[in-house]
Amino acid sequence: MKAYSLLPVLLLAACGQTMFPAQQKEPATPATQTARPEARPASGIAPPVGARTEEQFDTTSAEERAAASAPSAGGESKLGTTVVSLGDPSKPGFWLETPLVSAEQEGRVVFPGSGKSAQVTLTPIDGPATAGSRISLAAMRLIEAPLTDLPTVEVYAGG
Repeated sequence: MKAYSLLPVLLLAACGQTMFPAQQKEPATPATQTARPEARPASGIAPPVGARTEEQFDTTSAEERAAASAPSAGGESKLGTTVVSLGDPSKPGFWLETPLVSAEQEGRVVFPGSGKSAQVTLTPIDGPATAGSRISLAAMRLIEAPLTDLPTVEVYAGG
């Protein structure tokens, strides 16, 4: 009797594997894998299991925060402005996933509300340039943008 009660669950799980192939990611083959060096160190430390507060999710060190908040060395170009939402809080480091770039590169975000900026890795996402972006918890905290709002930030490449 118990085996029959699991049958609908197994069938439903199997449907999810076959009915939506466009949502599935194909495993990368050695020919398509490319190593991407990170110019800015990411803490790489995952939040602890059961993390609940922003302090528990933000695993960046004081040194990393100081480096990310350092002023620009110049040579930047303004890409535009974008509305940001909080990205995956379990993904460490300083990053912005945005349609304003077509390739991963280093950049900076400025929150006009506080005047603070953060050096980030800009990662491309699909969508028109007017679409919103996702920002890391560490970067959002560093620029003092409200975590529960959808603030607008200025995005710069280079520097």
